[in-house]
Amino acid sequence: MSEKNSRSVTDFRGRSLPEPARPVGYAALIERYHLQLPLPPRLAAVASRHHPASTEAWQLFTPRHAPDDTLSGHLEFALKWEGVDLGVLAALFKVVPDAEIAAAVRSKPTGAYARRLWFLHEWLTGRQLDIRDPGKVRAVAVVDPTKQFAVKRGALSSRHKVIDNLPGTRAFCPMVRRTETLEGYGAKRLDKVAREVVGRIHADIMARAAAFLLLSDSKSSFSIEGELPSPKRAARWGQIIGEAGSRKLSIAEFERLQRIVIGDMRFVRLGLRSEGGFVGMHDRTNNEPLPDHISARPEDLRSLVEGVIAYVARAIDGGVDPVVVAAAAAFGFVYVHPFSDGNGRVHRWLIHHVLAAAGYNPPGVIFPVSAAILRDIDGYREILESYSRPLLEHIDWRAAPNGNIEVLNDTGDYYRYFDATAHTEFLYRCVEQTIERDLPDEVVYLQAYDRFARGVQEIADMPAETIELLHRFLRQESGRLSKRARENEFAALTDLEAKQLEALYRASFGYKQPTPEA
Repeated sequence: MSEKNSRSVTDFRGRSLPEPARPVGYAALIERYHLQLPLPPRLAAVASRHHPASTEAWQLFTPRHAPDDTLSGHLEFALKWEGVDLGVLAALFKVVPDAEIAAAVRSKPTGAYARRLWFLHEWLTGRQLDIRDPGKVRAVAVVDPTKQFAVKRGALSSRHKVIDNLPGTRAFCPMVRRTETLEGYGAKRLDKVAREVVGRIHADIMARAAAFLLLSDSKSSFSIEGELPSPKRAARWGQIIGEAGSRKLSIAEFERLQRIVIGDMRFVRLGLRSEGGFVGMHDRTNNEPLPDHISARPEDLRSLVEGVIAYVARAIDGGVDPVVVAAAAAFGFVYVHPFSDGNGRVHRWLIHHVLAAAGYNPPGVIFPVSAAILRDIDGYREILESYSRPLLEHIDWRAAPNGNIEVLNDTGDYYRYFDATAHTEFLYRCVEQTIERDLPDEVVYLQAYDRFARGVQEIADMPAETIELLHRFLRQESGRLSKRARENEFAALTDLEAKQLEALYRASFGYKQPTPEA
């Protein structure tokens, strides 16, 4: 490795280190071989002191952890301490001759990390290295399950003496690190919490709550896209969300969903894109594209979408945390952006599909994830941009005559292999809100409404639709009937009945007695 890799630095490709330290592992390989890809969210470096302070962006090690400043030294360090980064490895194997990788493996032919490296090279490139059988050695897992999420039961590769527990396939395999935040969410067993909540609720109320949550998620998903759907269109998409997990994933199924989402198909080309795609604006003066995100090339779309489908099946069958699978698959799908329109809503539908297919949510109940996303729309955009924005500088493109863009370099691996840790933490936060806030709040509301409706009948005999109208008026005025309502729709009420109904509403829904005006 070059000498510059052995020096301590305070900045690495625009990312500040918390103290002077020498980049090692993946960071050293990225620098040494001039690899062009978005930086992994967390890199490693060796500090000069023995008690360095790590951060979210940098894991600092003591001098005694320093690896040999060689290709094999940094690869072994990376696999041992940082886990499997398929994006960096794929880029590395494109520029380092196979003979050098083979030599690194042969230097420790029975070593656990050498065998992992051997397997990953052949898995990623499809090219076999000239390496002899390592003999009788214990098979090791490719992914350390204490560091990253992996399938629980992988297949043995007898050639490499490793167990392939990668969560996806070569076509699509985002990785998720086991952070303290994710370990905390996993320990909460939110799926079990949701079942316990549902189990305590009367079936009739639960059915009504489930219907509301379904419609809420549908409307929120449209609102995220800046659309206000008609009641019929929102209800139709809500029905589709409710069916998530019941049909097998396929490109045809994604295309069916796109047709439902779009509705009016006269002005949108349906199906997988046949040209470039981007998210952003156009310059007003010359119509030049101003992309915030550049989608995958059309020639890569089929492979990538099929990869998403295979990832979901493999990861769910392999017992990977369903929220991890949902985040990696759904955000991967939206980064690929396979359609000209409708990607966002299908991406959020995919979250529901994975959770339902894995049996994570209680039967008949969907978690209104889109509603939680809408409440934190800035956080959602930040998560989307956490990968798409740094990706822009690594995509070579030019403007097409029709105002679109044309990607000029090979970008497929950028969408196949990315770190979905932050995406998973965000989605887990949304799922937690739906279970601990949205579901209980809706149940409490329905119970309060039922108390209110029964109480109304004891004061004045009204049909159900009139009670709903009364409730709406009282809610709009924080527990008071407006003068207009008293003089029109509810003119038949006596003053005493009106006061009783106002008191009933406040008691049912927990409103305090309004302070009289001075």
